[in-house]
Amino acid sequence: MTWIRNFLLLAQLVTQLLAAPAPTNNTGTGCAGLNALSPNCRPVEATHSREVYYVGGRYVADSTGQQILVDQVYVEKLTPNNSGRQRYPLVFFHGGGYSGAAWLQTPDGRQGIASYFLQRGYTVYLVDQTGTGRSTQANQAVYPTRGVQTVAGTLRGFTRMEDFDDYPQAKLHTQWPGPGRQGDPAFDALVALAIPLTTNNDALEISMRNAGCALLSIIGKSFLISHSIGALHPILLSDQCPELIQGNLNLEPTTIPFESIFGKPDSPNAGRVPTRKWGLSNTPLTYSPVAARPEDLRTVRVGQDLPSNRSCLLQADPPRTLPNINRVPYVAITGEASQHATYDHCIVDYLRQAGGTPEWIKLWEIGIKGNGHFGYLEKNSEDIARVAEGWLRRYS
Repeated sequence: MTWIRNFLLLAQLVTQLLAAPAPTNNTGTGCAGLNALSPNCRPVEATHSREVYYVGGRYVADSTGQQILVDQVYVEKLTPNNSGRQRYPLVFFHGGGYSGAAWLQTPDGRQGIASYFLQRGYTVYLVDQTGTGRSTQANQAVYPTRGVQTVAGTLRGFTRMEDFDDYPQAKLHTQWPGPGRQGDPAFDALVALAIPLTTNNDALEISMRNAGCALLSIIGKSFLISHSIGALHPILLSDQCPELIQGNLNLEPTTIPFESIFGKPDSPNAGRVPTRKWGLSNTPLTYSPVAARPEDLRTVRVGQDLPSNRSCLLQADPPRTLPNINRVPYVAITGEASQHATYDHCIVDYLRQAGGTPEWIKLWEIGIKGNGHFGYLEKNSEDIARVAEGWLRRYS
């Protein structure tokens, strides 16, 4: 009879499921590194629903006269499967030469910061900035790219800075999960994560302003979380649509006013490269009194230029204010052993001089020590996530 046959088939299926080996945990040696790809390994990420969208963009004619879409931005929406949803979503902006994938898990296979917040009820949006990753553009003449982060640059800047003499705090680095050299699976995973990025900063900023505010107009008021040069985007969006931003949380922001700084004053790779002609950006910001052109922003160098504490370019008196940017709560979070410990004060001082009330959390002052530039991927990443969560709750 049909029901007997169906019952026997069901019984057979249950027997097979019970006999199958249970998935092992990713923290076990059998699921370390790329072995975690095995279907027998449990995922470390929080359970969630995933949707993918492209936001912004406009049609233009290419060199052959054909219509193409440009300036669109890839957005990944991760919705937590648990109850108790938080009021404000989180929008993540990755650093230069990486993509939104950097937020998903750590190079040594632990749960990433995106999952940390998904488990706590936050809806998460991961953005690939224009000209990078899944936001790569068809009009390469407008969005030219440069190569990926090299092994030497990764060693010197991120995983083995303690082996170099670029700045005194580098010797304090202890948190990279492994030896931090070629052949170390976590190092190799970080190098593999690096991708080309666009060199047209003006086009990048304009498209991210427009697409970013378009995204926020759809999802509503949100917190913006950034790393490194990704901190540029919260500044731009705060200038263009501050009413849609609940707060800006910036991990190691790379928006030093008017310049980029490398090395220490007397090291072989020392240097200052002029950039961000509008102070914190390459494209115009809203100043009061109005600055009609970059030359209207007169600058003065402030502070003694020490290896552990670099001098800064600030505005000459009387300084202009940044009325739109100042409407949005801002915090910079800096690691003890990162080169940012030598110059993040320049960003905070510039915002204060421009009338803002930015906060600066120096992790070592609250007992979180030994972190480099990629602290949110290092061994104590969850400690840093808890600090970030505490700040978000203060402004929720």
